[in-house]
Amino acid sequence: MDQIDAVRTPASWVVVGLDNGGTCNNATVLDATGQFLVDRLVENPSRVQDGPESAVESLAEAFTGILAMTSTPLSLVRAVGLDTPGPASADGVISSKGSTNFSQVSWHGFDIRGALQARIGLPVIYHNDANAAALYAHHRHFGADAAKRSSVAAIVGTGLGGGVVESGKVISGAAGMAGELGHVQIPLHGVLEDGQPVPVCNCGFEGDVESIASLTGIAKNLLPYWFTRFPDHPLAAEPIASAAKMLRGYGEKEDPLALAVFAQQARAVGKLFTIAANFTDPAAYFLGGGVVEAAPHFRQWFLNTVREHTQLRREQQAAATFALVPDLDMAGARGAAVAALEAVSV
Repeated sequence: MDQIDAVRTPASWVVVGLDNGGTCNNATVLDATGQFLVDRLVENPSRVQDGPESAVESLAEAFTGILAMTSTPLSLVRAVGLDTPGPASADGVISSKGSTNFSQVSWHGFDIRGALQARIGLPVIYHNDANAAALYAHHRHFGADAAKRSSVAAIVGTGLGGGVVESGKVISGAAGMAGELGHVQIPLHGVLEDGQPVPVCNCGFEGDVESIASLTGIAKNLLPYWFTRFPDHPLAAEPIASAAKMLRGYGEKEDPLALAVFAQQARAVGKLFTIAANFTDPAAYFLGGGVVEAAPHFRQWFLNTVREHTQLRREQQAAATFALVPDLDMAGARGAAVAALEAVSV
């Protein structure tokens, strides 16, 4: 567990937030007044590749570690919020087909929420990682008015995660799969170039948002086309997966090929937000993921491009805002903690 200097001991009861990732867990503590006790990333190895038993034990270690770091007695903890990458049910059962981080057969259909709850002996409230980040962005942006507001968030990473928040609460859906915004199919007019192949998602859909606005979409669909337009580009000599990861650095330097790719991603997210505008009419549109971790001028350009390609009516333009997900590396754990606080405050 990382050591941190700025910690605050709790004045009342608390909840803990745990963000599970492919390599690390991140932990935080939120007290009953809505104040976080730590102000930076606190990690330990997640060990998900070692299987469920090791991974759950690592989550338990993250839990006890953050309590020790913040001088929080176990008796003050009322609940734990947990988020993991999806797909998983609303109750925290990993998909029967596994997922990117949970590919081993032993993970298929595994109840990670229930296993952690049994291990630590406290209620565990579950969200997927994109929903948790969306929830944190919503509460951070609206503050005391969060329960009166709605928002939609698109988290652009290896895939495209999302979250729909209504009246301050994440919409999970009947099967726990609401907010899977990456697999919303969008109109491609104005997104693709003439003659550009229709992008295909790993889920099998053609022309969904993730097939364009994701690291996977860059490698699988966008770069192969744009290399035909820029055959002498330095990245054309790199393995495609490496080139995709290096592309953001070129974008920050305003490289023409990189800007062409990221402009298509931004336009695709704009199409998604246009659908959201006509479906939920949210008060805020949040953008998160790797692009938020980029240089400030580049991420602002990307957000501006998304905004320019989101078609809103005049009344909606006056009522809605566009913003970046704050504290991205901590957003998952903090969102999971917010969900736990809401669950025990009812």
